[in-house]
Amino acid sequence: MRGAEVAAGVELRAAVEARDEEILTPDALAFVAELHRRFDGTRRMLLARRAERQARIDAGELPDFLPETREVRESDWRVAPVPADLQDRRVEITGPVDRKMVINALNSGARCFMADFEDANSPTWRNCLEGQANLTDAIERTIELDTGEKAYRLGDDPAVLLVRPRGWHLSERHVLVDGEQVAGGLFDFGLYLFHNGRRLLGKGSGPYLYLPKLESHREARLWNDVFDFAEEELDLPSGSIKATVLIETILAAFEMEEILYELRDHAAGLNAGRWDYIFSIIKKFRERQEFVLPDRAQVTMTVPFMRAYTELLVKTCHRRGAHAMGGMAAFVPSRRDPQVNEVALTKVRDDKTREAGDGFDGTWVAHPDLVPVATEEFDKVLGRQPNQVERLREEVGVAAVDLLDVHVPGGEITDEGVRGNVSVGLRYLESWLRGTGAVAIYNLMEDAATAEISRSQIWQWLRHGRIERERVVAFEEAELAEAGEGHWDDARMLFDNVALSEELAEFLTIPAYDLID
Repeated sequence: MRGAEVAAGVELRAAVEARDEEILTPDALAFVAELHRRFDGTRRMLLARRAERQARIDAGELPDFLPETREVRESDWRVAPVPADLQDRRVEITGPVDRKMVINALNSGARCFMADFEDANSPTWRNCLEGQANLTDAIERTIELDTGEKAYRLGDDPAVLLVRPRGWHLSERHVLVDGEQVAGGLFDFGLYLFHNGRRLLGKGSGPYLYLPKLESHREARLWNDVFDFAEEELDLPSGSIKATVLIETILAAFEMEEILYELRDHAAGLNAGRWDYIFSIIKKFRERQEFVLPDRAQVTMTVPFMRAYTELLVKTCHRRGAHAMGGMAAFVPSRRDPQVNEVALTKVRDDKTREAGDGFDGTWVAHPDLVPVATEEFDKVLGRQPNQVERLREEVGVAAVDLLDVHVPGGEITDEGVRGNVSVGLRYLESWLRGTGAVAIYNLMEDAATAEISRSQIWQWLRHGRIERERVVAFEEAELAEAGEGHWDDARMLFDNVALSEELAEFLTIPAYDLID
């Protein structure tokens, strides 16, 4: 089917193997094509607006709460009720859509599993197509895997499934509609909903999503329009699609109310996407000295700007009847070093204690061994209640200046921080080029978001004269001297492109995408 027209105006530029034909049916691709024709023009316009906004910020503009949407923020409204199986989300585990991960995550004991086509997924054609098949098998409870050494089967009480499609900025180059690449997010969403929307509803659940990288309520409105059309086109009940939006950009933090309002018939909540949020601070204020951040490890959830952002998120969600979801615990327990585990698990426990105490309704973990730790801390606060949406946090007051106060008390840029960013950047990119989008490095589960922090911090520190290029190059050489076989030359080329170039690339995954199948 490579190069053939498989539906009206749809051309595939990739090999179709194994079960792909079950996913890439003419009707499914026709649905994806219709999504493209109706909504891609608006998507492209919104991406152009991002660039225009960045130019204004580079020229000195600072974000603020929008005067034109004051009425939305000040009026009384609430999002539509959340379905029963999405009421208790006290611990959610996240991970890529490969078969083993899907089975382990669904069996982890977490209330929900976010299957990720975005930051934890290297979007090779095979990963994206096999991921769709894996999710359908999981919904049908037929998913299994036998590696020869171990057999993986789905348990009796799997987690509730949520799916994160790719962000608006990413394309799927293997599928052309009328000669244009389809948006990665529309491709992921369209295939998943076409094959599984009615299937999920028939099993007492529904098509539940996470929406990444939004920068404005207009971008949320576009998703809402997509949802409305898809429900009508596929004869699904209105409002049956439910979406949780990741607030992982500084601009979206100023439009939380408006984002929920635009999605109010489909909104399930907001999530504090901490790693991309830090990256967004660096990227948006790239030209300003006062926004230079210290080592990543020093930018904790208790520093002023992160504290303000999470407090505002909880207050906003609960005022509107939506769930407030906490951030990621990325620690990967070691089977060889109990001392490392003891120190790290104490930090994880403290983080989850703080989130539960602050009013969050649930939180994220990256590894099954963290599910009991996080669950215990939320159980202490929630008890038998599914959530704490009724806790309104009316005492919280967050102004624009609070969201922009990036001072980190005692923060500094150290050799350890520079070397760590170089190491994570190179190692992650090498893994990504091999088709793995979530990789354990130094007992942390790194994904595209943490790699973005690593490379953008190097760029920011170089840009503002905090470190020397020679220092970065020396650390690169040291890292590569320890490397074994792999895609290291391409990884270094990419890292230099997104960390050492004169201009800061918007996303490292865009140039990296050209180097994978």
